[in-house]
Amino acid sequence: MPADNHSLRHCVARAVEEYFSHLDGQTCTDLYQLVLQEVEDPLITAVMKYTRNNQSKASEMLGLNRGTLRKKLKLYDLL
Repeated sequence: MPADNHSLRHCVARAVEEYFSHLDGQTCTDLYQLVLQEVEDPLITAVMKYTRNNQSKASEMLGLNRGTLRKKLKLYDLL
């Protein structure tokens, strides 16, 4: 894995901490799903751009089955 992986981890940690700071005592539920939904769309968008919309390359990069990638592309209106 590239060294930048640690900076990505740091960015996510900072974003979650900032989210907590804005809760102002409100209850937080389904945080795991919330984070996945917030990250998945821009991640897939960036990978599709990087691979010039090559779904085979994108699915390999993401470690997803090509059919699963297509479902996610449709879900986020990226197809």
